[in-house]
Amino acid sequence: MMQTDSKAKQTKTTSDTRYSAPAVEQASRILFALADSASEQMSLAEICSQVGISGSKAYGILVALEKSALIKRGKDGKGYSLGPGLVTLSRKVLDDLTPSRIAESILRSLTEESGSTSVFGLIHEDNVYVAAKHESEGDLRIVMRVGQTLPLTFGAHGKAIVAFLPEEERNRILERNDLYFHGDPTQLNRTLLAEELAQCRQEGFASALAQVAQGITVVTAPVFGATGTPVGFVEIFVLAPEKAARQFGPMVARAGKNLSKQLGANVNG
Repeated sequence: MMQTDSKAKQTKTTSDTRYSAPAVEQASRILFALADSASEQMSLAEICSQVGISGSKAYGILVALEKSALIKRGKDGKGYSLGPGLVTLSRKVLDDLTPSRIAESILRSLTEESGSTSVFGLIHEDNVYVAAKHESEGDLRIVMRVGQTLPLTFGAHGKAIVAFLPEEERNRILERNDLYFHGDPTQLNRTLLAEELAQCRQEGFASALAQVAQGITVVTAPVFGATGTPVGFVEIFVLAPEKAARQFGPMVARAGKNLSKQLGANVNG
């Protein structure tokens, strides 16, 4: 088996080498050298030395890159720096890296796996808003539009978020009177809430009966950002009692971790 794997790797390497484009690779190295340069510009000699190519070859590549505005020459015509054409490329990349765009494929997979509508929400101050959703193809339709705003502490997503906040921030929120974990603030059971938050930290997800319709349970997991604190949540709407719906919890927790990793969080699992 090891010989077979080794042979396969060797074949792939040979194939990759056969179809490589040295000029493209050298152009890439030039762009990265300019990006890493501590000075505003690099001379042709500096580029050649860092990239390891001849002056004539480097100059030809620089001329081609300049035509596409990927690099630009200094006013004296000698130094080189990155050009404005890269802004157009980076704008497309940044658009594709927004949390909502990143969440799309994860929500689609979560809906296909669970058969339920899935939602991704982001925190904004003391509220959350629906950033993306993926509808189930079944008969169940959830009236929740992208952009809709809800209180931070509302139901399942409130538990999933607050459970993983830093202790000081969590305590600050729990001191408030307008807490919607159990629906209307007058219905709040603080003893039960403490148990639910502890369970959420242990299992990685929370659940609650949905306020949008009877018989529906929401199962929610937190989504973390690069700093390791919650930035939002991912959840599904299950047409089942809460006890039965919690079987989907580990699935939702995995989706939350996958999305967190793509947002730069260092999470286990």
